[in-house]
Amino acid sequence: MSAHVRDRLAELGLALPSVSPPKGVYVPAVRSGRHVQVSGQIPMVDGELTAVGRVGAEVLPERARELSRQCGLAALAALDAVVGPATLVRVVKVVGYVSSAEGFTRQPAVVDGVSELFGAVFGDAGRHVRSVVGVGRLPLDAPVEIEVLFEVAD
Repeated sequence: MSAHVRDRLAELGLALPSVSPPKGVYVPAVRSGRHVQVSGQIPMVDGELTAVGRVGAEVLPERARELSRQCGLAALAALDAVVGPATLVRVVKVVGYVSSAEGFTRQPAVVDGVSELFGAVFGDAGRHVRSVVGVGRLPLDAPVEIEVLFEVAD
C-alpha cells in the first residue's frame, strides 16, 4: 500500500489490520495482471469474529454499517499483502452480502459503510460499481461479508 494511502488512513484515524487467516481452503487475495480480487472479508480482528447474527435482529443496522467498513479495511490489508506499495488505480467493484432478518430491506445502507470508506481514502478512484445481496446466514454467522475487485498499476 502506498505511503499516501497509509497517510490518508491515519488522517481518518484508521490503520490496516493484520490479514486474518482464511477459514477454508483459499487465499485472501489473488493478483491477475492489473487486477487484485480480494476474497469475501467478514468482520474479524486477530482471527476472531467481532460480531455475529442477522442485521435487523441481533445486529443493529448502524453497527452493521461499521462492520462493513471494518471488512473494507480487511480488504485493503489483503490487497497490501499481495501488491505491497503498488499504486492503486481504482476500486472497480464491491459485492456486499448482508445476513438479514425477515423483512429487513436496508442492505444498501449497510454496505454504504465500505463504499464511504473507499471514497474517503481514494477520492474519485474509490468510486465503484456495486452489488448488494441480502442472505439468510453467512459463514460463521457473520452479519456482513464484503468482496472487492481492485485495479493496480503495473
